[in-house]
Amino acid sequence: MSEEYLHSVTLDKDLCKGCTNCISHCPTEAIRVRDGKAMIISNRCIDCGQCIRTCPSHAKKAVSDPLDMLNKFTFKVALPAPSFYAQFKNVPIDTVLTALKKFGFDDVYEVASAAEIASIATAELIEKVKSPRPLISSSCPAVVRLIQVRFPSLIEHVIKIQTPMEIAARIVKNQIYPDKRGLGVFFISPCPAKVTSVRVPLGNEKSEVDGVIAQKDIYPALRKIIKTIEKPEHLSKASSIGIKWGHSDGESEAVNSKKSISVDGIDHVIRVLEQIESEDFHHIEFIEAMACPGGCVGGTLTVENPFIARSRLKRYSMACQNRGIKDSDQLTEFDISWTKEIYSHPVLKLSENMTEAIKMMDEIEKIDAELPGLDCGSCGAPSCHSLAEDIVTGKAQKTDCIFILRDEIKKVAGQMAELEKRMPQTRNFEKK
Repeated sequence: MSEEYLHSVTLDKDLCKGCTNCISHCPTEAIRVRDGKAMIISNRCIDCGQCIRTCPSHAKKAVSDPLDMLNKFTFKVALPAPSFYAQFKNVPIDTVLTALKKFGFDDVYEVASAAEIASIATAELIEKVKSPRPLISSSCPAVVRLIQVRFPSLIEHVIKIQTPMEIAARIVKNQIYPDKRGLGVFFISPCPAKVTSVRVPLGNEKSEVDGVIAQKDIYPALRKIIKTIEKPEHLSKASSIGIKWGHSDGESEAVNSKKSISVDGIDHVIRVLEQIESEDFHHIEFIEAMACPGGCVGGTLTVENPFIARSRLKRYSMACQNRGIKDSDQLTEFDISWTKEIYSHPVLKLSENMTEAIKMMDEIEKIDAELPGLDCGSCGAPSCHSLAEDIVTGKAQKTDCIFILRDEIKKVAGQMAELEKRMPQTRNFEKK
């Protein structure tokens, strides 16, 4: 099934130097360099942010909603991700939440509280559903998109539970402020994938989130406000279970499965998904998979060093260990399962005609065999196979490969040398 993708990750061509650095790091081969500039293939991009991390020219960026979008609503509620607390040095969670209200939000609701609900639901699902195994968390939208694009056979393994962000937004709109006019709910995001998941929802027809603000965009203003707060309001209610979701291992600890593993960093996630496809993980019940290194604290929209943020968030969660799970009873009040199925997104549709598509696939394999197999990226494609695909689909030509071009130049030079040998001798006539 096709969807219109409205991506958060974008390219500034004026900054792009065409260095090909990004194409070797993209996990879905979504980037090409043509005519000296990078280009992003929309239906391949999963908004993981790898290109943002690796671009030396800062030509890749994530677009989120501007801060002045708050002016469109008369009553604003902030949904801070747990990772947001760890962006500030030695600042209690209550102070961060109070600063959000002083910034202009009328209320705050912790996504960590919604993560508690998701933890309970996931634990019950693991106990109830015995096949397929392992079940894969749906909390990271970049990983879910990755599965749609590269591992469609694993879609049935993905847990069909709403993300804590969506659960939090539904609680605010349907339970806390069901009749509030002019209500706007804003997620404070650590990563571009969550921006995209609001624009193009996973497991929903429509997101309940009205806007997504990057943590790095609101951080400078809050940092100034925090310095003025002497007596913060008592706003934090989330327990350690929900706060842990902000770093890797947190979700798997929260669901309390003895046969679970956690994996973070998109390259590591890919290796684990490949092994699941090879049926190497049947003994595992649950896999927490996070695209960003270190989990959400390593998102490209954060400001703090992810290792420091992870350590800081662990301290915050330990300080909240004695808190009970406040919102667990809300599990019975509304359904948090997906309302819409997700499907595979084949990124290479060669032809509507099956016979023609098979011929094109055979041609791709033939051209791929003729290429050097070095996957050097000099052609502007991430691999020789992807260059073969581009050649067959008319987006590139064989001489884009520098090795084939070199051989062609040598061949032409040899032909010219041979032609020069065959040129007729001319006589020199002296002018009399």
